Amino acid sequence: MIELNNVNKSFTLHNQGSAVIPVMEGASLSVEPGECVGLIGASGSGKSTLMRLIYGNYLAASGQILVGNVDVASAEPREILALRRDTLGYVSQFLRVVPRVPTLDVVAEPLLAVGKSQAEARDKAATLLSLLNIPEGLWGLSPTTFSGGEQQRVNIARGFAYEYPALLLDEPTASLDAKNRDMVLGLIEGAKARGAAIIGIFHDEGARERVCDRFIDVTGFSPQVAA
Repeated sequence: MIELNNVNKSFTLHNQGSAVIPVMEGASLSVEPGECVGLIGASGSGKSTLMRLIYGNYLAASGQILVGNVDVASAEPREILALRRDTLGYVSQFLRVVPRVPTLDVVAEPLLAVGKSQAEARDKAATLLSLLNIPEGLWGLSPTTFSGGEQQRVNIARGFAYEYPALLLDEPTASLDAKNRDMVLGLIEGAKARGAAIIGIFHDEGARERVCDRFIDVTGFSPQVAA
């Protein structure tokens, strides 16, 4: 479902004489449906960079990034947008939404985007918000006013509202108490059970041991190591 073949990435520092800094070399991996693969490696080793390459936030210098039948490395912008709508979900550490949009609609939006009715989308959103212990009195407010932990739970609810065939999870249990952490891990286990292919970054060792089937050390994709 997710496959990387010999992916390379570098950054050009235009404010420093256009110096080119290689950050990833020869990255190759595959994730099957129903499998959760955890990315490990020291801070700065390229875990988040790899996730952003898969999601299309960064453009690979070379190589192939297949999500389903779409090569993210060479896809047109409209293809990337369609992939994010129908196939590839991304739960980041930070909630980024349009201000003043009610929380219930923020969570329902991915379902509306694939043609679900407003009633069905809002019902699923309400179920997830309740599961993640967001008080009903907050659903009509913008989540931009919420605490960090509440925003993270809204982000998780939004990421799991639609049953994406593939998911990228960046520290989904960070800043959560034990009860909410367990709820999120249950959502991940449910996604695996229905066949989602998942790549995650988990600094919470207990969480990654619970949901990950195997691990990939991205340090091996570092140009410094490869050299």
